[in-house]
Amino acid sequence: MSPANDIPRKASLPWVQIAWFAVLLIACYAPILRRLAMQWNDDPDMGHGFFVPLVVGMIVWQRREDLAATEIRPNWWGLLVVLLGAVQMILGVLGVELFTARTAFVVTVVGSVWFLGGTQLLKKLVFPLALLLLMIPIPAVVYNQLTFRLQLLASRLADGALEFLSIPVVREGNILELTNMKLSVVEACSGIRSLLTLTFLSLVYGCFFEKRFWVRAVLFLSTIPIAILANGSRVTVTGILSQIKPELAEGFFHESTGWILFMISLAILIVFHRILVFGCRWVERRNPA
Repeated sequence: MSPANDIPRKASLPWVQIAWFAVLLIACYAPILRRLAMQWNDDPDMGHGFFVPLVVGMIVWQRREDLAATEIRPNWWGLLVVLLGAVQMILGVLGVELFTARTAFVVTVVGSVWFLGGTQLLKKLVFPLALLLLMIPIPAVVYNQLTFRLQLLASRLADGALEFLSIPVVREGNILELTNMKLSVVEACSGIRSLLTLTFLSLVYGCFFEKRFWVRAVLFLSTIPIAILANGSRVTVTGILSQIKPELAEGFFHESTGWILFMISLAILIVFHRILVFGCRWVERRNPA
């Protein structure tokens, strides 16, 4: 195959074609997108899904001048990717495999951008297009394995912290036996919700406030230990509160502890970024070019 137009041209984006493809995409994927939005609303772990398309739109709008100045060279390979996305969607629907059907939408969007705008435009939109994957829940098999491991890890961290504080505790798997009550670190307390949301926020924060790729990568990777430690701290605080008054380990107080520690995690991420920036500037001053 060869490009649809061999002569590059700097012109406005093909808004008419984009609008047509957008309408067709929404029409074809409407049932899948509807069920996806319903899961965002019903699943607390995917509450950030509503914000992903909005943030992607903001990023594209922020780069609109650069995108408008890009050489528009439509490429027929993009149409092949669109067709592959359509096949993937059909297979996912027939096989009742939600992850396959939902990721097919992202594949089709990528193919549409490549077909209408060409390789250069696609390169400039790699990050926002990849960000769309965060609006899709991870497969159930992976989710269950991940949450189970996080449950055990949070239990171990809380067990060690409570013992360090001289609070009697006996751990059996993800269950902590305390003097006043038994704490069970269930899926909702695994920390997967904080990890997914913090990962999304770290990518968005890095996009808007950091230009260096390696710093963005470090911020992204730092969300894993931050979220794990925050969730372990939440279980520890719950254990401490249960010894003061068992009612404090349940209901509103338990939920509010999660929100407070998540905000602290976000603040830690921002402070860590400032430390990295300060370190970079210090190195640059010590070793001027």
